[in-house]
Amino acid sequence: MQSCGLILLAAGSSNRLGQPKQLLVYNGKTLLEHTLQAATGSAFEHIFIVLGSDSDEMVSLIGKSKVQVVQNEDWTEGIASSIRCGLSSLLSKFPSVSAAAFMVCDQPFVSASLLDELLGNRDGKKPVIVACSYENTMGVPALFSSHFFPELMQLKGQEGAKKIIMQHIDIVETIPFPEGNVDIDTMDDYKRLTNRS
Repeated sequence: MQSCGLILLAAGSSNRLGQPKQLLVYNGKTLLEHTLQAATGSAFEHIFIVLGSDSDEMVSLIGKSKVQVVQNEDWTEGIASSIRCGLSSLLSKFPSVSAAAFMVCDQPFVSASLLDELLGNRDGKKPVIVACSYENTMGVPALFSSHFFPELMQLKGQEGAKKIIMQHIDIVETIPFPEGNVDIDTMDDYKRLTNRS
């Protein structure tokens, strides 16, 4: 089976929050560290993280993990630029990857086992999208076979991976991730998260 890549999208400036969400602490670790722990504990062969805003602070958290750091100089455009940047970096180093998964750093309940479930549901013989299902929708973390790479590279501005998922809804495989609806966009979101502890 061909190898697969995992791309962590962590370049945004968290405007609505007023500070980098990647550096918020939950259960003794930053959200970025939670994400890295899940990613590096998974079975994905190639792991890339896309940084942009406040990248100097985040590089120190990544340390000597097996994650490859990519700087997105166009991060102000929106999440689409990080998807394109991460995917093009993955393909430049590993052009024969059969699939790529995308995850964000403000879903604190993503685990290595969830990411492995994405891998387990892929089919190397046909185009496939595997997405997480939560709160009556589908989204990241999500895996796309290489068939969809050209479409991902066409995303613009604030268009995320969900756009591609919804355009191919008839072939999307889903795995349940009930806590996927917990993400951190505002300080109220963060307070709700910490109150769960």
